[in-house]
Amino acid sequence: MAVLTEEQTMLRDAAKGWASESAPVGALRKLRDGGSKRSFDPAAWSEMGEMGWAGVIVPEEHDGSAFGYLGLGLILEETGRTLVASPLLSTAMIGASALKLGGSDAQKSAWLPKIATGAAVATLAIDEGSHHNPARTALTATKSGSGYVLNGTKTFVLDGEAADLLIVVARTGGAGTSPSDTGGLTLFLVPGDAPGVSRSHLSLLDSRGAARIAFDGVEVGADAVLGEVDKGWSVLEPVLDRAYAGLAAEMLGSASQAFDITLEYLKTRTQFGQVIGTFQALQHRAAKWFTDLETTRSCVEAALEALDAGADSRALASLAKAKASDLVHLASNEMVQMHGGIGMTDAHDAGLYMKRARVTEALFGGASFHRDRYARLMGF
Repeated sequence: MAVLTEEQTMLRDAAKGWASESAPVGALRKLRDGGSKRSFDPAAWSEMGEMGWAGVIVPEEHDGSAFGYLGLGLILEETGRTLVASPLLSTAMIGASALKLGGSDAQKSAWLPKIATGAAVATLAIDEGSHHNPARTALTATKSGSGYVLNGTKTFVLDGEAADLLIVVARTGGAGTSPSDTGGLTLFLVPGDAPGVSRSHLSLLDSRGAARIAFDGVEVGADAVLGEVDKGWSVLEPVLDRAYAGLAAEMLGSASQAFDITLEYLKTRTQFGQVIGTFQALQHRAAKWFTDLETTRSCVEAALEALDAGADSRALASLAKAKASDLVHLASNEMVQMHGGIGMTDAHDAGLYMKRARVTEALFGGASFHRDRYARLMGF
């Protein structure tokens, strides 16, 4: 596991304190039961911006702190513990990374300061089907004069309804008929309120929201291209690695909290005249859960440290996401089962952890997608 610096430890502790006091699991219940179609609480996001969390990976010249990916991963882990609904992943991790890696000076100056302060929400519009498959992009960007016209649909776009900036993956060439057909992809920066953009709400299992976004003759200028035309994969792949690692960090947090809650229950719940934590069968299951937590933590931190070091992080990012997907599946199941009858009720938080687990397992590729990618990258 990573040895944290004093500053990183302080950042993690601050995130833990804020999440438990200002954004407990009850906040997600309130969001769910309030009848709102919002995917997050704007007030909580505003607080994150004020605390500087939205700008953790943003360079200092654009009003960020340039604190690094491990630092942002620590925040995502702590917010994952209480299932905080926020655009931290979509905006502070993915949106900021895309602009850092592929943006022109003008694009960075226009958007990164807004992201750093929490004044803007950015998101990646990539998938077009029910499964994560970046190469199978059918949305087209056709040359028109000095600009382009976008036509097509993206689905399950994180925080898509609230996004001020859509980073759209479009096809300017190639066929997109196989997972290896990554040529001909181009990234475009599209304002969320651009003419021809229509967004519809998608209610997700975890009480958050996503959007289905249709692009009908959306016109953008040449200055909307992020990176190079037809060579978007060179920017998109490292951005996705950051998405995988960041989401894995959040998943690690939710699995860790589920373990802590369940362990406390095992120590206090009595049945058949004794504390259930003394039953060897439950001890073995808890031990398996704990070892999986520690293994996943090592994988997640290794991926985040590789990102900070500028190393090839592709295999590590997929390893982290695959391990985290398996972990949250185990954690959510064990949390419900070890709590018995109460774990099946809505009054208990176990159901919320399970529902969030099922969404994050599939988000940006499930365990099988990442095991396959890891195997290909490692030459198997």
